[in-house]
Amino acid sequence: MARLIPEKYSTMKKYIPIECGLHSEYELAIMRGYRLHLHWSDGQGYRHQAVVKPVDIFTHHHEEFLRIDMKGERIDIRLDHIIHAEGIKPSLDE
Repeated sequence: MARLIPEKYSTMKKYIPIECGLHSEYELAIMRGYRLHLHWSDGQGYRHQAVVKPVDIFTHHHEEFLRIDMKGERIDIRLDHIIHAEGIKPSLDE
């Protein structure tokens, strides 16, 4: 089950839309089953990095989120909190 989006996201700093091309790259990663080496900051300013599987991209209260699977846990990351993402193509045995 996906982690619910905390209401505090609505009170955080104003969402800054990302470039359309980058949005498309996240959509392609989801469709092609790529994993991402992702660097992001959370709502409290902590920085994280992990290899994750993106599973969905969606809008909530005029903010866009990337839903990821990280070791079986679903996490929603606001797109403007992603610092860096690098695609990892799936191997033939995945």
